[in-house]
Formats: sequence, C-alpha cells, structure tokens
Amino acid sequence: MASILRSPQALQLTLALIKPDAVAHPLILEAVHQQILSNKFLIVRMRELLWRKEDCQRFYREHEDSVVSASREIAAFFPDFSEQRWYEEEEPQLRCGPVCYSPEGGVHYVAGTGGLGPA
Repeated sequence: MASILRSPQALQLTLALIKPDAVAHPLILEAVHQQILSNKFLIVRMRELLWRKEDCQRFYREHEDSVVSASREIAAFFPDFSEQRWYEEEEPQLRCGPVCYSPEGGVHYVAGTGGLGPA
C-alpha cells in the first residue's frame, strides 16, 4: 500500500533503539514496531545487533541530545549510510511520496522502486 506524504517541511532523521527486553518478546517487539508505523514515522534503515554490556555503557556515556550526537550515532550503527546523500537524494523523494512499506525488509521505500535497497 502506497501513501503520499507531500510535506512542505524537510524530513528529519531519528535513531530509534529498542532495548533487548522488548526484542526478546516477539509480541512486544511487534507492538513497538506498529506504534512507530502508526505514528507515521518512515523507517529508512533497520539493523539488528547484539552488544556487550560495555558497548552499551560506552554508547550511553557518549550520548548527548544534539544533532551532532545523532549524526555520530547514526554513522556508528549504519557505517555505509551517507546522511548528506540521504538529505540530497532520498529525503525529497520520501517527503513527496508516494511511499510504500516493506514488511519483509522492515523499511519504507519510494513507490515504483520495488523496495530494493534504500529509498
């Protein structure tokens, strides 16, 4: 199913982390996923990873609530992701729609691209 956003405002990138206790329970994980979708967030990348306790502590110690911190964190989780390229190429397409959601890939993509790769 495609939806058309057509927002005059640029989209913003947000990093969402789901804690292990939610991921451990499939029903809770699905409820969190549905909540994200029902609030009209677009999922442009998704990744599962397993961190040691020390990795988590270091991440949260370095975390600051700022745009610079968000950019650094997105780069840490998605090293092949180019924020600049996303804002220049993908963001306008996703903002203006139409956009589809791939349950298999767990991400949104521009309609007509078949959902292959990033939007």
